[in-house]
Amino acid sequence: LQPTTLLMADASLVEKETESNTDEENFVTRTLKSLPPQYDATDLEVEQRFCKSPDGTDIPYFLVKKKGIEMNGKTPTLLYGYGGFEISLGPKYIASVGISWLERGGAYVEANIRGGGEFGPSWHQAALKGNRNKAYEDFIAVGEDLCQSGLCRPKTLCARGGSNGGLLMGNMFTMRPDLWGAIHCAVPLLDMKRFHTLLAGASWMAEYGNPDTEDWEKFLYKYSPYHHIDKDVKDYPPMLVTTSTRDDRVHPAHARKMVKKLWDTNPDWPIHYYENIEGGHGGAADAKQSAFMSTLAYDFMFDTLSKNAESME
Repeated sequence: LQPTTLLMADASLVEKETESNTDEENFVTRTLKSLPPQYDATDLEVEQRFCKSPDGTDIPYFLVKKKGIEMNGKTPTLLYGYGGFEISLGPKYIASVGISWLERGGAYVEANIRGGGEFGPSWHQAALKGNRNKAYEDFIAVGEDLCQSGLCRPKTLCARGGSNGGLLMGNMFTMRPDLWGAIHCAVPLLDMKRFHTLLAGASWMAEYGNPDTEDWEKFLYKYSPYHHIDKDVKDYPPMLVTTSTRDDRVHPAHARKMVKKLWDTNPDWPIHYYENIEGGHGGAADAKQSAFMSTLAYDFMFDTLSKNAESME
């Protein structure tokens, strides 16, 4: 892992590739310019791993962790996902993750679930409308694989996502509350019965479906978190829901309604809510607010998982 860097390379060396000269770093002749490092990445390593979704599809994910980390299930592990609109995820130098998570000893994971664009249009189309469940099954499979690897356990595994990724988080909360030690659900869609009536929602019906048609009963209802809060669930995981009053893309009503319903159903469930009165869909109006929102989320997740790790045998 390194900051954005401009390198000079000799393309002729590619043609002279031998068994002892296969690393692309051997083609680089000089570093021309680089942004300054924002955190210490010297002991970090990046791995690409694969797990199987229930339908047998191999799902890749990238794991960033310290070298030689002890596989005792106590590592605070953050799993990030999106899974929609053909947006691709992958390892990159993120200062906020490095400072707030990796330097503190945590592991960071990005899941390349279906709905994204990692493998082109077909990967995106595999999780549209009635197949949206594939994205959620993929994310759950990655979470289970991380726990089975020994890196973490459900109590030391948290999930994070925003916007369409917030819908993903809402479904992780309702579908598999036992798999997560904490969840951060940011600027989310959560009421899929009315999403198309709020702000830009109508433009997303090609992705999700049309609730005014048979789509609602056929599949949209199944992944509408607002409609799947179960009063009989004793232990929902701690969840932080964040939104912005001035979000002009995903209406804050999604977050407000979900949290209000959770609080009304069971006040003992550990549900936390923060609404920033400024900022658009990004949730913050300037760098200061952005830093505050990031700190709020990372501290909530890391502190929750750390306490869980301390209580483990």
